[in-house]
Amino acid sequence: MPQVQLLVKKISSFALCLLLASSAFANEIATIPEQQSYNYDMSKFIQWIEEASNEIEIPGAAMAIVSREGISHLKTWGVKKIGETAPVDSDSIFRIASMSKTFAGTAAALLVEEDLVSWDTLMSDMFPNMNLGTRASSHGITLKHIISHSTGLMPHSYSNMLDDGVPYSKIKSRFNKIPTVCPPGDCYGYQNVVFSLTAEVVERSTGDSYEKYLEEHLFKPLGMVTASVGLDPYKSNPHSTAPHRKVRGGWRATTTNPAYYSVAPASGVNASIFDMTLWLRANLGAFPEVLPLHFLSDLHTPIISTPRGNYFNRWQGLEKAYYATGWRVFDYQGIRAVHHGGGVRGYRSEMVFVPEANIGVILMFNAETTLANEVVPAFLDNLSLKI
Repeated sequence: MPQVQLLVKKISSFALCLLLASSAFANEIATIPEQQSYNYDMSKFIQWIEEASNEIEIPGAAMAIVSREGISHLKTWGVKKIGETAPVDSDSIFRIASMSKTFAGTAAALLVEEDLVSWDTLMSDMFPNMNLGTRASSHGITLKHIISHSTGLMPHSYSNMLDDGVPYSKIKSRFNKIPTVCPPGDCYGYQNVVFSLTAEVVERSTGDSYEKYLEEHLFKPLGMVTASVGLDPYKSNPHSTAPHRKVRGGWRATTTNPAYYSVAPASGVNASIFDMTLWLRANLGAFPEVLPLHFLSDLHTPIISTPRGNYFNRWQGLEKAYYATGWRVFDYQGIRAVHHGGGVRGYRSEMVFVPEANIGVILMFNAETTLANEVVPAFLDNLSLKI
């Protein structure tokens, strides 16, 4: 499609989202189940995140609140790179880091939907020359185990090598040395490297590259015209933001670690805030011709409990947490929410949506900041206020 057509398509989609949003959100309280009421006035949440970001002088950020019908609020602030004047806008590209896993989970589920593989497909059958884990039980690792972090392998296996800049291609020969800590399906263990076998499953099953599969089956059908996979598209896009870290009390632009792009299913997607509004809306059911409702229901169904771990397990209102098909799912003060966060060198991001309430938020920073850890509980606390 010529570039002008892409631009027109994007502008038209954006205008339509904004037009729909005002009427959609006005009717939402009437369409949600009567037993639960929600507070859709997000003005205090928006004020909080803007003030908190300004207080720590975040280089740049982009935020959107959406329903399946459209965009309720879209805000960008700051600059793409410290020391320069180009502002962050709705086209600015961020690395979404581990939020990329949501695309990988969906890609795997599409393969299953197309009967190209099954969730019970054994990795040992698909890749007979590859050994996973140190015990015989790991020979039973399936695609479902890979995509839900329930392989039974040592958590975060070889993420330290990614941190040191070692690419996936040089790591996977060591898969047979990853300690097996439980039988597949019995325990949760978050992965970046092993999770990225998803790309090889896609390529073996379809004959297409992982990048092309996402482009043809998700990005284009959803109108995510600026989304991409990989380092080269990120570097060559003039709309890309720069990563930032705190150095001696001030924000400084930093370098990009290319190794995390080599695990594309885990952390390889680049996207703008507008792209991500489409992704969140798709997962709320806005585009059933691409992601049908029965498909989304399966995608967001918990697979493995996540009783220990990262920042989200410390949220005060958290009741139960699980991993599903590339998504986290949790119960928070009686609300069932679907979530994923992301972080690589110089970037942090969070997104969460509540299917029953038909609302979600996405927030991306071109800086490493712990403020991101507070976004989801603050949003859900605001939503759960009784009206």
